[in-house]
Amino acid sequence: MGSKENNQGLVRPANFQGPRLLGGSKFVKEIGHNHRAALSNITNFKREASGNDAAGDKKLSNLGHRPITRRFAAQMVQQCPKESEEVIVTTLVPNPSGLVDCEIIDVEDSEDEDSDAVPMYVKHTEAMLDEIDRMEEDEESEDPIMDIDTSCIKDQLSVVEYIDDIYAHYRKTENQSCVSPSYMAQQPDINEKMRAILIDWLIEVHYKFELMDETLFLTINLIDRFLERQVVVRKKLQLVGVTAMLLACKYEEVSVPIVEDFVLISDKAYTRKDVLDMEKSMVNKLQFNFSVPTSYVFMRRFLKAAQSDKKLELLSFFLIELCLVEYEMLKFPPSLLAAAAIYTAQCSLLRFKQWSKTSEWYTNYSEDELQECSRLMVTFHQKAETGRLTGVHRKYSTWKFGNAAKAEPAEFLLNP
Repeated sequence: MGSKENNQGLVRPANFQGPRLLGGSKFVKEIGHNHRAALSNITNFKREASGNDAAGDKKLSNLGHRPITRRFAAQMVQQCPKESEEVIVTTLVPNPSGLVDCEIIDVEDSEDEDSDAVPMYVKHTEAMLDEIDRMEEDEESEDPIMDIDTSCIKDQLSVVEYIDDIYAHYRKTENQSCVSPSYMAQQPDINEKMRAILIDWLIEVHYKFELMDETLFLTINLIDRFLERQVVVRKKLQLVGVTAMLLACKYEEVSVPIVEDFVLISDKAYTRKDVLDMEKSMVNKLQFNFSVPTSYVFMRRFLKAAQSDKKLELLSFFLIELCLVEYEMLKFPPSLLAAAAIYTAQCSLLRFKQWSKTSEWYTNYSEDELQECSRLMVTFHQKAETGRLTGVHRKYSTWKFGNAAKAEPAEFLLNP
């Protein structure tokens, strides 16, 4: 897709719908009507049949060295008598003086040769106007790319001046925060099912503590990155989970739960010292790198591009939280997971495929690129209520989350 750079250095799409000059399509229509009116006036005005009318001859002689304009043509139509049935056609001829001579051709003289002939310039003008009409229809039918930041220009917290650069940086660094989709093979004592059980439980803990959405996504990221670098025995896996949530709370939350809260939520399986020791181990292994782009930051931007309502937002988060539990979804980058969740949610609500040009522009993913991830999300949605791990389904079956889990899965996406 083509792009252009404006004065502020921001990249905008080539068919970006900014302010339209000269009234847009309305101006094109007025041009068409004015051209046809002028053409009709020039080609159909009449002159008196008698050659003895001196006033008429004088008017016609003045045409010889005067440019034909719309205004002048209209005046001639009003001044010429209407009794005559003899029609004249004006032909514009350039002369060395820079003016345009007007040659009067009597149509009756050429009737014998071709009574139905239409002047060539009339055909060209009509063809041009038809082309303008066709272009206008194509423009109206095209799906425009909207500027989703226009309404936030006065909101300093939206940092409109830097938002494109921020997300360009997120896209550039997201792969650095991802883990290998096969890292579990290096863990001799734990497996994918144990990871799924842990994350399903942490989603319920996150809900009971009423923490921010950012905290949950960062917690899962910290767990996977740590397990990729450190071998963990089975009995310590839950300790890794609660410690990761404690670290995520310190990074994201304003009011942070205390260590004793996590000791209590784990049924006192670990002591305060165990949590603090694991915290020290994790921050050193991760080199204190907690500033990573998770799926959450992309979800917020992409939902805005999709012009979402609350229903679409909740269903999108329901689908992507189902993906947090599934180990196989680690093969997709966070931005793709976010885009696919919104696409799948739209298809579930609308019951047909929907991916606008605006969404494609801001996500950098076409509809075809989302199909594999979206089909997996549909299968997770189908078994969310009946599977062994139903924590996400129970969470999104409440009134607080708009009963999003009860939406019909977009099963038609599974068909090739």
